[in-house]
This record gives sequence, structure tokens and C-alpha cells, in this order.
Amino acid sequence: MHKARPDLLSRQRSVILGLLLALAAAAWAGFIWHSHTTTEMIMTHAVGHPRHFIADWLVMMVAMMLPTALPMILTFHRVQAANRQPRDAFVSTWVFVAAYLVVWVFAGLPAYVGMQAGEAAIRRIPLTAAAAAQVGGAIIVVAGVYQLTPLKDVCLSKCREPLDFIVTAWRDGATSALEMGLLHGAYCLGCCWLLFVILFPLGMMNVGAMAAVTLVIFAEKTLPWPRLAPYAAASVLVLYGALVITSPQLLPTFEQDGGSAMPEMPMMMPGK
Repeated sequence: MHKARPDLLSRQRSVILGLLLALAAAAWAGFIWHSHTTTEMIMTHAVGHPRHFIADWLVMMVAMMLPTALPMILTFHRVQAANRQPRDAFVSTWVFVAAYLVVWVFAGLPAYVGMQAGEAAIRRIPLTAAAAAQVGGAIIVVAGVYQLTPLKDVCLSKCREPLDFIVTAWRDGATSALEMGLLHGAYCLGCCWLLFVILFPLGMMNVGAMAAVTLVIFAEKTLPWPRLAPYAAASVLVLYGALVITSPQLLPTFEQDGGSAMPEMPMMMPGK
């Protein structure tokens, strides 16, 4: 086992923490600036540009998921530093982060396909604004119910205990950081994917909704009471979704004119 200088490891930890927070802050700043200074772009404009969608999705993942993954990332660096040279531990940590984000980038692909499928369905079966909002409310209810499922519980348990995950998922060899980052990303995706799905009916540029989802995910991973945040989120989502079904105007993306087949789902477009 390699014994690294404590001051060097402390500097590495500070650099990792600072860079991750800076990346997340830059992503949040970009979304907030965009939401205040540009005209919203509806889903139909974004769906035709998969590269733009994936780029926007990656920015959203950096903004929302990197802060919630900080305890895992810093624990990973600490364990790596105890077993490897300091430089190797530093590099391995960034490989872990990159692999974690790769999982979330690929999760954007089915989201993009789902948006295209939704657009195709809308063209065949036009919906009133109220009916479209009710579909959004049903999605929110489903997301709330998922919070109570065994799959959610299993995936969340892997995210709540960083040291246990790293010890049980430990891999030897040059690709260990990559494999562990992918595995952690998969557990995190299984834990949180429906919390991202609800952003479609709530509005993909709804900064308030994004912040609320981020806080829920962070609370689920860090609060000492493992069931408090998931169960509280489940109650709120089911109640709010049911209210939207009965009163569609409560959905932020609802349009009273009835001309919209689905709630508008604006996306960032690079260079716009």
C-alpha cells in the first residue's frame, strides 16, 4: 500500500473539489443565463438536432449530477490514494468522473428517441392542451410511485455508502477506474432516471424544477435517514401529479389556448 504525503493528497482533493464545483457552477450559470436572455425553443425545434440535444443533456448532467456525486468521487480519490501513487490516484479519479458522465450521456439517447416518438404520436393523435398536461401529470405520478420500488431502493443503497460501493466494486488493473465509474453511473441512473423524465412535462429549461430535482437527489444520497427523502419525494410527486390530472393548468408548461398538442419543452441550442 502506497503512503502518499498528506499535504499532496489534500491539495489534490482541493483541486478535484474545486474543479467539479466550478464545472457544475458554469453549467448552472449557462442554464440560468439562457433562461433569462433567450426566447424559449419548443421541443419540435430541438428534436431535429440530436447533437444539440445530447450537448444540452450533458450540460444538464454536469449541473445536476456532479454536485450529488461529490461524496462518491472524493471517497474514490481517497481510496485510490491509499493504494496507488498520488499522480495515478489523481488521474484515476478523473477517469472515474468521465466514465460516470458517459453513462448519463448515453442515457440521453433514449430520451431523445422518446421525444421523437412523442412527436410522431402527436402528429397522428392531436391532443388538447389539457389532455397533454394530464399525460404529464400521469408521468409525474409514475415517477412518485417509482420512488417506493425495490429497484429504487437497491440502486440508492449503492449511492448512499461510497466506501461500501468502492470496496465491493473494486477492480484491479488499468481499467479499474473506468469500470467502477460506469458501474456507479449505472446505479445512479437506476436511482434517478424518472426524476429526470418529469423535467419533460415540467419544462427542460425550468431552472426551478431542475434545482428541486437536484436537491432531492442530493438529499436522498446524503441525509442520515435513508427513506426520508425518497418517501417525501414520492408523496409530493404523487400528490402534485394527481392535482395536475384534475387541474391541468397547474403544470408550468400548460397553455390555455389549446393549440399546443403537448406542453412546450424548450431546450438549449448551442450557438443560439
